[in-house]
Amino acid sequence: MPHRASSKLAAVPEDAEDGKKPWFKKLGPGLITGAADDDPSGIATYSQAGAQFGFSMLWTVFFTYPLMVGIQLISARIGRVSGRGLAGNMRRHYPPWLLYSIVGLLLIANTINIAADISAMGAALKLIIGGRAQWYAVGFGAVSLLLQVFIPYKRYVRILKWLTLALLAYVATVFVIHVPWTEALTRTLAPHLSWKPEYITTVVAVFGTTISPYLFFWQASEEVEDLRANPQAQPLIKQPDQAKASLRDIKIDTFIGMGFSNLVAFFIILTTAVTLNLHGITDIQTSAQAASALRPIAGDFAFLLFSAGIIGTGLLAIPVLAGSSAYAMSGAFKWKNSLEYTPLRAKGFYGIIILSTVIGVALGFISINPIKALYWSAVINGVISVPIMVVMMLMAVRPEIMGRFVLSPRLRILGWLATLMMALAVGAMFWTMRST
Repeated sequence: MPHRASSKLAAVPEDAEDGKKPWFKKLGPGLITGAADDDPSGIATYSQAGAQFGFSMLWTVFFTYPLMVGIQLISARIGRVSGRGLAGNMRRHYPPWLLYSIVGLLLIANTINIAADISAMGAALKLIIGGRAQWYAVGFGAVSLLLQVFIPYKRYVRILKWLTLALLAYVATVFVIHVPWTEALTRTLAPHLSWKPEYITTVVAVFGTTISPYLFFWQASEEVEDLRANPQAQPLIKQPDQAKASLRDIKIDTFIGMGFSNLVAFFIILTTAVTLNLHGITDIQTSAQAASALRPIAGDFAFLLFSAGIIGTGLLAIPVLAGSSAYAMSGAFKWKNSLEYTPLRAKGFYGIIILSTVIGVALGFISINPIKALYWSAVINGVISVPIMVVMMLMAVRPEIMGRFVLSPRLRILGWLATLMMALAVGAMFWTMRST
């Protein structure tokens, strides 16, 4: 396969040498996937959870962590073992109507999410320096497109790794405000649960934000990208002798990536709980609104950290959202797809990236309610997440896809438990929709 940077690919170390790398140099798809989960829309969800319910929402972060690890491990294994992304495997083994309906809904949900994230980034920069949020959003969209279209994967993935450091802003914020740690940890381990519709809705929102369909497609596809970037690497179904090192690295990458993601979510909920909630500010609809409300309570430094984090995480999340749509569409229609290809070699793939980003920017210029947009994005994600997870679980135990690397009993239990929890969350979402 011709690549943009074929001369550099030969320098990639062999699998045996890769095993001698320090653990932090092995981080890649899992770290980026986990960090992208804390996008501006997710920040808004976690901020609302902390502002409305205080410490009573902290337990959700610990509860979702093993479920998130399990389902992302499974998606990564499918990509690394088979050498194909989720959509490519679905196209080969499942009915077209199922594939096209899932991919179509994923594209719609991701585009709405991109619009919300870009708008949030523009609003955050406006809070810091003033000006027009919409034009900042255009600039952020343009920067994201230029990076994705014109920088080869091997260099681009390094940029994404550095962008994950933006999430440390939310860790730092906690240390510039007063936190009653004893109470916070006690309420985390022994939370006050409620059956009120608004509490259930927020729990469902946290679940849906933490376990999102676009993350499944992205991580599986990035494992395939890593295969293409290393001429010595092969899908494990073809070269099983690489399995020990590869699956070990996937585990390290995913455990750390999802742990980083959930740790940041914990700190966002904690920050808004000890500031906004304790001061009676319980209605937060956007991440920028959370940053603005934080300023008079926690001070300018906390405000700047929170706002800068919105921009940094958005720059990380937009390419993941657009990229997961492009990988899904390319797999469904058998298009060439790789961030290592030039745009002329993968026109459909880059066309989806450009189209979804441009539409996302354009939605910020029309009178669309960002809260309703996010609401319907969450509904669509909820609708498709469960069937995608069911199909993933079925794929991961098929020898014709996974060879001898079908899921272990432990991973099967964890994967099906995550699927069941998401099914219950989606059911609760529709129950609360009926009761409101």
